[in-house]
Amino acid sequence: MVKNNIEVDVKVKCIETGKNQVQIAEEINTTSQYVNRVIKKKDGVINNTFVQMMEVLGYDIEITYIPREQAKQ
Repeated sequence: MVKNNIEVDVKVKCIETGKNQVQIAEEINTTSQYVNRVIKKKDGVINNTFVQMMEVLGYDIEITYIPREQAKQ
């Protein structure tokens, strides 16, 4: 089981960085509709087979977000 709510996580990170899904889509050269579809995807952003493998091994999955270091000036 994936413990994170990816949709909420992305919304929080958007607020923290002052960006919206349209801006994110532009920066990664895709559409805002595709970004939204990935975020809301029923099976989540993590491969379902991987989730099942980890469950069989007795683990749940929890994603941790670590800020990147800003480029040194």
